[in-house]
Amino acid sequence: MSARPTARLRELLARPGVVMAPGVADALNARLVVQEGFDALYMTGAGTTAVRLGMPDVGLLTMTEMADNAARIVDAAGLPLIADADNGYGGPLNVRRTVQAYEKAGVAALHLEDQVLPKRCGHLAGKQLISTEEMLAKIKAATDARLDGDLVLIARTDAIAVEGFERAVDRAQRYGEAGADVIFVEAPRTREQLAAIPLRVAKPHLYNMASSGKTPLLGIDEIDALGFKLVIYPNWLILASIRASREVLRRLRHTGSVAGLVGEVASFTEFFDLLGMTEVQRLEESYGVPEDARARYS
Repeated sequence: MSARPTARLRELLARPGVVMAPGVADALNARLVVQEGFDALYMTGAGTTAVRLGMPDVGLLTMTEMADNAARIVDAAGLPLIADADNGYGGPLNVRRTVQAYEKAGVAALHLEDQVLPKRCGHLAGKQLISTEEMLAKIKAATDARLDGDLVLIARTDAIAVEGFERAVDRAQRYGEAGADVIFVEAPRTREQLAAIPLRVAKPHLYNMASSGKTPLLGIDEIDALGFKLVIYPNWLILASIRASREVLRRLRHTGSVAGLVGEVASFTEFFDLLGMTEVQRLEESYGVPEDARARYS
């Protein structure tokens, strides 16, 4: 296995089958993805906005906040990370800086979209687009800026909701010709549209398994058969945690006790083991930390 995450992702994309990348917004959930045996993961922009600001994804986070979050996820996971880079946070020169910052953060891939500033979540209404020519300039800036030629550049178009399916495919074709490695057509509505995209644009394609219900929630075998190469699951872990956390809070408020939750939530040791307690103990022993001062459970 290659040491560089970018080359590792390229290797995954070159294999038969679809690469699955569960979405995370923090280092804790990144560790869960690793523990469950996935080969790659995805940093969701909407999820990052949610955990860092507690606000909707309407273009409020800055590039440096996103790159910082990506770096923390990379450090925790050690897997190839596909990262949301929104619209590059400005014009072509901003895109250059974004690519450089994301490279320094250690991401294996990033996706850039053709929305104006401020952008919107791809599954919200009210989106507006820059011109195709402006987006082509951004793709050129992104390809020029990368120092690692294996960094995967993903071009996303949000044109289906704004200009219609045919214009979205036209944009996707031109983005691929401009140098994008992977194409991301956001929010196709039907199986017919999904089937047409890989047939009409000769590039690897990303399938966004968003929770809005706009794009069909297909299984991995169906996605593979349609010709997609990469599938992201942006906010499913966050959605699961909202329901679970709300249940804990309601039971605590109504009973005044957490005793009834024991056995239904992760144990103390499960929590710390997930966070790397075994590695901490190994390192403290190797560095000669006195035994009575080492981190331990008892």
